[in-house]
Amino acid sequence: MKELTKAEEQVMKALWQIERGVVHDIIAKLPDPKPAYNTVSTIVRILETKEFVSHKAYGKTYEYFPIIAKKDYSKFYLSNFMDGYFGGSFKNLVSFFAEENNLDVNELNELITIAKKDSNPTGHE
Repeated sequence: MKELTKAEEQVMKALWQIERGVVHDIIAKLPDPKPAYNTVSTIVRILETKEFVSHKAYGKTYEYFPIIAKKDYSKFYLSNFMDGYFGGSFKNLVSFFAEENNLDVNELNELITIAKKDSNPTGHE
């Protein structure tokens, strides 16, 4: 999987939200000022070559849909982010945010509880 540019990520977020749609549907979900139709069309075709998006043709009209789940891309992106900035360490990441945001003990305990649940989905210790 490849990392997306900011523009590609915006288009993907719109597609993840609508699940399926033509270029006009994607544009409708993008923030103002809206990009040009040709710009979004080009980005969607780039996303197809990166294998994030596919389409179904209805004559000359193409309906696009994501083939990479938002959750899968989020995991990939966060993993790259942690590797690049925190040496791949969740502990370093939490420590950074705890210091920067002045988290109190209760907030840190809540983060630990969430992390334990996520790493142990069956609920068994």
